[in-house]
Amino acid sequence: MHCTNRSGTHPSLRQGILPLALGAALLGAVHARAARTPPPPVEPVDFSAQVRPILSSHCFKCHGTDESSRKAKLRLDQRDHAIVDHKGNRPIVPGDPAHSELVRRITATDLDDVMPPPKEHHPLTAQEVALLKRWIQEGAHYTPHWAFVKPVRSPLPAVRMRAWPGNAIDYFILAKLERNGLKPSPRADRYTLIRRLTLDLTGLPPTPAEVRAFVRDHRRDAY
Repeated sequence: MHCTNRSGTHPSLRQGILPLALGAALLGAVHARAARTPPPPVEPVDFSAQVRPILSSHCFKCHGTDESSRKAKLRLDQRDHAIVDHKGNRPIVPGDPAHSELVRRITATDLDDVMPPPKEHHPLTAQEVALLKRWIQEGAHYTPHWAFVKPVRSPLPAVRMRAWPGNAIDYFILAKLERNGLKPSPRADRYTLIRRLTLDLTGLPPTPAEVRAFVRDHRRDAY
């Protein structure tokens, strides 16, 4: 015998519909929240980290610092050379990848025009091409290699947990944690610290005597 409730719905059917309805409601709420959440800002292209490796791998062999192997008297390793007119064309037009000869060459299908030359068997990937286009669109900014940049002491970032940092580096770590809504882990005890330190430096755990000596030594320079 089949039973139904007053509404004429079979009990087992109601039990199946309820979870589906709840799931649909939750899914709708998640999608609505995602729609209201703005996408994270797109970071500008970093020349040293993202662009220089591409140019170094594909372009600098013929258009770099080595004058003896340089082709067409063109340098792409320096911005002043890369953005000026060369025989009626500008290799890079800051803010305008569509009129940049570099983009035309790396996307060309004509074997006589495409760069790097087919004989190099080293074409750029679609991702590399897209990255160079975005870099040019953003202004084609060059930055000097880190080895030639004079070190400058950065100001300490503001943090909310001002009692937590034990040194200058801690300020930068804590600032990044706070920007991402995170909190630092509890401080490790001295038993853990001596074990970590010894394993990092020697690859071996500390001896019992070393552990006891460190635990009993409460000086700031106990290391």
